[in-house]
This record gives sequence, structure tokens and C-alpha cells, in this order.
Amino acid sequence: MVNLRKSTIVTMMAGISLSLVLASCQKEDMAVDRPRSAPNAGVSSSKSAVSKEPSYADGVYKATGKYGGLPSSITVTATLDDNAITDVKVTPHATNPTSLDLQRRFAAAVPAVVVGKRIDEVKVGRLAGSSDTPDGFNAAIQQIKEKARIEDSTSK
Repeated sequence: MVNLRKSTIVTMMAGISLSLVLASCQKEDMAVDRPRSAPNAGVSSSKSAVSKEPSYADGVYKATGKYGGLPSSITVTATLDDNAITDVKVTPHATNPTSLDLQRRFAAAVPAVVVGKRIDEVKVGRLAGSSDTPDGFNAAIQQIKEKARIEDSTSK
């Protein structure tokens, strides 16, 4: 009778162990299946988004952006490398002392905001106390993007 109890206990322990192993395998499979579907969906959509991003030729580009009612303007010289701005210079054109001061402060502050960023990510808002000068800067950046854009030969 003692042997029967030992064999029953051993069989029950083996059954419990097997059940735990199978249960943990099912949980692992379920855990593996869930993340696979989410990242795959993200990868495929991000790949298509990357392939649709425009490319820009490396080089130094210059454009004048106009803004305001007068209109006022600034000249932007930007260096592009691998679709990113690696250097930028803003040349003020204002003759009014107050406007010239605002343009100069904007010109001094803008490199810290845009250098190192992809040109498609650059859109400057109010900066260094200047609320209108960013409109001229953004207009000049748009012109630079148009000049530097490389046509996608695969879409033809």
C-alpha cells in the first residue's frame, strides 16, 4: 500500500509538473504572438513613410523670405548634408532700428534651434522676441527645400 501511495504521488507530481510546463509554454506563445503583430504593423507603415520622404541634395542654398505687410525680408543661407541642416546663417535686411534689432536677435538664436535637424522637421515659431521674422525664415526654408529637392526616379 505504501508503494501505491508513492507511485500515486509521483504520478500526480509528474502530472502537475507537466501541466505547469504546458501552461507556461502557452503563456509564452501568447506573449510572443501579441508583440509580433503590433511591431510588424508599425514597421510596414514606417517603411512606407520613409520611402515617401523627399530627399535633398547636399550643398549650400540661399533664399530670401518675405513676411509682414510692408513686406520685410531676411536672407537664409543653409547648408544641407544628408537631408539635415548642418549650418544656417540669417542675414537681416531691416532698416528700422527696432526691426533690425529683432532680426539680429532672431539671426543669433535660430542656429541653436535648427542645426542638426532634418530640413523637413524645421518650422520656427516665435523666437528671441521676434514674432514675424519666423514667417520669413520659414518661407526661405520652403524655397530652399524646393531648390534642393531630388526628384524620385522610381515614381516615373
